[in-house]
Amino acid sequence: MWRKRPEIDLDKERIIKDVEKARERTMNRAVKLLAAKPRSIGELRERLLEKMWTNEDIVDRVIEKLKEYNYLDDEQFACSLALSKLRLKPQGKRRLQQSMSQKKLEKGVVDEAIRLAFEQMPEAVLINAAIAKRLRIKGKPDTREDTKKFYDHLLRQGFGFDLIRDKMRDVGKIKLEESEEDED
Repeated sequence: MWRKRPEIDLDKERIIKDVEKARERTMNRAVKLLAAKPRSIGELRERLLEKMWTNEDIVDRVIEKLKEYNYLDDEQFACSLALSKLRLKPQGKRRLQQSMSQKKLEKGVVDEAIRLAFEQMPEAVLINAAIAKRLRIKGKPDTREDTKKFYDHLLRQGFGFDLIRDKMRDVGKIKLEESEEDED
């Protein structure tokens, strides 16, 4: 289904006969790629250089032009991506950091985007949503093994161990309160 992208060999000589035509084709390809989905500058540069009819100079000029038009902005892209990932699926900082690192963004840009995203959607709120979803699907953990699986699930979602431990105590209290109500 997914085809592997060809390796880009920048050392391979690229002979551009008509620079203006290559620039135009590169610009058209860039606009089509951005229309399909938002991309970081690094991702777009890589995709544009896949084609042998362009070169680094042309790609750099096209990227600068797209920046002037405000079609490319790594800070805005990173912030939007971080927030949309959190809205789509509650996850912790570690997991979000991992998925954002694949987008060819500078580390500082990623860190700032994650910080801003977690200001808008605090990790404590996200872990509550993840716990509620897990409880709806699997029910409350009854055995020690179920509790460990619950912990492991939340760890895989990227939440910190201390936060998980604190929240799981609350899940245990809910369990105790319910069993006390059943006895009445």
